[in-house]
Amino acid sequence: MILIHNPGDSTYYSTIARFPVVSRTIMLSLGLKALGLVSAAFAVNASAQTFFSLNSPRYALNKPNPLRPQGNSYIQSHTASYDDGLFTPLEHLSALTTQQFTTLAHPFFPNYNVRIKKSDFCDGTVNAYTGYIDIEARHLFFYFFESRSDPAKDDVIFWTNGGPGCSSSLGLFMELGPCRVLTDNGSTYHPESWNSNANLFFIDQPVGVGFSYAEHGEKVSTTEEAAKDVAAFVSIFFENFSQFKGRAFHMAGESYGGKYIPIFAAEVYDQNARLVEAGLTPINLQSIMIGNGMTDYFTMWSAYVDMMCSAASVFPIQSIGACIRMKEALPRCQKWTTDSCITQYDAMSCGAAGDFCSAELSHTFFDTGKNPYDMSKDCEGDIAETLCYPVTKKITTYLDRPEVRATLGVDPSITRNFSSCSDNVGEDFDIAQDRYHETYTYISALLERNVRALIYVGSYDWICNWIGNERWTLDMAWSGQEAFVKEDLRDWKVAGEVAGQTRSANGLTFATIYGAGHMVPYDKPKEALALVQRWLAKEDL
Repeated sequence: MILIHNPGDSTYYSTIARFPVVSRTIMLSLGLKALGLVSAAFAVNASAQTFFSLNSPRYALNKPNPLRPQGNSYIQSHTASYDDGLFTPLEHLSALTTQQFTTLAHPFFPNYNVRIKKSDFCDGTVNAYTGYIDIEARHLFFYFFESRSDPAKDDVIFWTNGGPGCSSSLGLFMELGPCRVLTDNGSTYHPESWNSNANLFFIDQPVGVGFSYAEHGEKVSTTEEAAKDVAAFVSIFFENFSQFKGRAFHMAGESYGGKYIPIFAAEVYDQNARLVEAGLTPINLQSIMIGNGMTDYFTMWSAYVDMMCSAASVFPIQSIGACIRMKEALPRCQKWTTDSCITQYDAMSCGAAGDFCSAELSHTFFDTGKNPYDMSKDCEGDIAETLCYPVTKKITTYLDRPEVRATLGVDPSITRNFSSCSDNVGEDFDIAQDRYHETYTYISALLERNVRALIYVGSYDWICNWIGNERWTLDMAWSGQEAFVKEDLRDWKVAGEVAGQTRSANGLTFATIYGAGHMVPYDKPKEALALVQRWLAKEDL
């Protein structure tokens, strides 16, 4: 979700989507180091490896796409591995125990380790694991759940919530995880979990979010920095657990995940070339999935006005006078942000432009008392405490239980109460002006390399709404743009009922979900699961 700043004081209010709704809203080319002697966790002689096609759209020999230039493939055959003699993988998750962490390492990533243990919680029907990605003095917490269907063959999904600074525990316990925490009684089985047909990761990132922590106050304040940590973690996991090598991998996120996921996926893709050069298996990156994303900060300004002043989602919620004022301010907002943030980036001028646009185009929303994540409802409770969803306090209480923390293996140095979103992390990203750099250019580059992209949006969301998301998908320049733009929106159905509208061409799919707000899997779990299952199966919606 998102941080909202009250312009009248210095307080940052956590909100699930975290984005530029006011004057200050907050929303890794791994540098290869010379390989020295690294104390890998399970260092014995490794057999030479030969790498074959992984049925990956970029690293395998596929039928050429006439819309895309055919570059050199990274598929190579190696007689000796980079890690020969230095590394032996753990091979299988069954080697892990609930009593202690097992530490994973890899000589290709000398500054990274992964601590992981089996954790019996949440969903008794599948194996669950928790742990930390250790980057020297920075430590990122994660959850991993095996598929309920066929964990030995099913795809792997990586999930992160947004903010920046919001914990993926929200996604896990409120939206798409195998259990939900909706009452004071703890967790309950969730039948529409996304691990119904996939192995599923949740990660608290960047450092400082959720159960993640730093030993000496270290910070990450840009998406590019965060991407290096995520890409290294993904490779270490797949290298150590060979049961997942070559498995289709999908990176998904929500809200500020529209910023995170394109850059994270691009880092994984670019890192693949270096992995192959070193004789390692590349990650079989198949697609990205972004729900109600803040992918293009700038298209949202006009979309905010449309959502408040027309019946694009609900009946207009603003007065005629307020709408006239916003429409008069919009051209100045667009020109100022284009000149200062896009054409020639100037931090001071770009920041001032953002402040002006927020003050004129989004502040008035909060005077309505409506939920910025679901315009059809009023905000429940103080947004600073509930994010407009009182259930978030149930999750906080659950994760503060000592026995739950012990089961998860939360580091004992973390004594603070759990917080759904970190104001400090959000503020650090805000100071770095991370949100002003649009990420659809990364999506177009991924599409050119046959990495598919699913952009789905709940129709009632205001903060990262469907109008703004549709606009950037239509405006994005790539080789499939003409075909995508020519496609009309059509209905898509679940169990015979219209679930929303969709448009798709050449690997890019845009879809709306009727009756859903910012958190689609929370509001419409059946429709969300059907959407993801069809996407993984490469079926039309």
